[in-house]
Amino acid sequence: MQKTKKSVAKRFKLSARGKLMHRSPGTRHHASQKSPKQKRSLARPKALAPGHAAALVQCLPHGLR
Repeated sequence: MQKTKKSVAKRFKLSARGKLMHRSPGTRHHASQKSPKQKRSLARPKALAPGHAAALVQCLPHGLR
């Protein structure tokens, strides 16, 4: 049995349809220079590209609960 890779488990969440969702980079500082529209779009989780997700799903053998 393979263990869950905790570094992947804390950075990604599985959507209801099985896509890996991740937080957008660029939200930590310099927020005053960003437009409200940009900050809104950065606040939403994004779906990871399928090519990158294939390797990371193998790190989550039991899924995310």
